[in-house]
Amino acid sequence: METETSRALFEQAFSTAPRESAFAPGRIEFIGNHTDYNGGLVMGAAVEEGTTVAVGPRGDREVHLISEMGASVAMSLDSLEPVTGAHSWTNYPMGVVRVLLDCGASMPNGFNIAITSTLPSGAGMSSSAALELSTAYALAALYGFQSDAAGFARIGRRAENEFVGMPCGILDQGVSAFGQLDSLVRIDCATESYSTREMPRGTHFWIFNSNKKHALVESAYADRFQECHDALAILQSTYPEAETLSQIDETQLREAEVELGDLLFRRALHVVGENARVGAVESALQAVDLNAVGALLTTSHESSRVNFENSIEELDFLVEAVNQQPHVYGARLTGGGFGGAIMAFTDEAFNEAHAQVVAEAYEKAFGLEATVLHSRAGDGARLL
Repeated sequence: METETSRALFEQAFSTAPRESAFAPGRIEFIGNHTDYNGGLVMGAAVEEGTTVAVGPRGDREVHLISEMGASVAMSLDSLEPVTGAHSWTNYPMGVVRVLLDCGASMPNGFNIAITSTLPSGAGMSSSAALELSTAYALAALYGFQSDAAGFARIGRRAENEFVGMPCGILDQGVSAFGQLDSLVRIDCATESYSTREMPRGTHFWIFNSNKKHALVESAYADRFQECHDALAILQSTYPEAETLSQIDETQLREAEVELGDLLFRRALHVVGENARVGAVESALQAVDLNAVGALLTTSHESSRVNFENSIEELDFLVEAVNQQPHVYGARLTGGGFGGAIMAFTDEAFNEAHAQVVAEAYEKAFGLEATVLHSRAGDGARLL
């Protein structure tokens, strides 16, 4: 079990047993691409794979971190600043420390932490949020800090926004915190309200990791964030009541196409259209019209490709290839884009042989192996 792996790593590194352990899952972005920081709707699923941390107290003010990749870093609670280079992965747990302290947590002494994960890094399944949430749960237990799932999601998001420097919305942390077995998590990001929708019986997620690793802080994610902000500012001159892009409808948007110009219009069209697609997917799921769900997922990817330009050639190839297989309702990139993975939504007859056809075609086209993961919706972050 993953718990045993993190405990063993902790004991090997620190020659003592950990005091607390916590797990947080990665997530699939089912529908709602870049709608979260635009105040819109999003649906995602926690997966069974995730990140586990084991923690224990120290007698000094230092923090010692070790990961299963062999990385070992020592830092101080008295000089919490983001780092660059080989140790930049520590910004995620240390960002959580910074936010916990800002929220009133008392940390009179430092801690040791061992980190293990079953998530593929850089695949767009939110390994960063899983690390943030597992760290937050474990440290809260260690230091006696109280919060609920929504509070822990906000702590993770603040760590990423303010310490890591990635202007993400609440999708990743919210789905990791509120995941339920065989269910989708629906988030209204304007109000940060959470609910769950049971997955239709016999449906499955297949993830195809392009192994074109994305690094969102260094990528065009921040550019897209700014472009959405710029589009909203122009739209607010005509629609001052709109606080976010998701409060604009497509008719209003098209009336402002000239003022926006081609680039900002397409960026806003993706967000406005995507927000509407989340509602349409929700209705189709309720009606158990899975072909309609799949068509909306594929349309979402096309909008990412054309309007938001956060897809890449490798992801487009995987979406097209998987959609040519039987038993597939639809497919789309999952996560921020600019690399990472796609998600295929299938029936139960889709199997490893179908997935292998896609993987082989991808390797032939790009000389890269597409890592395939068959997962189900799992439970959210928790103490172990």
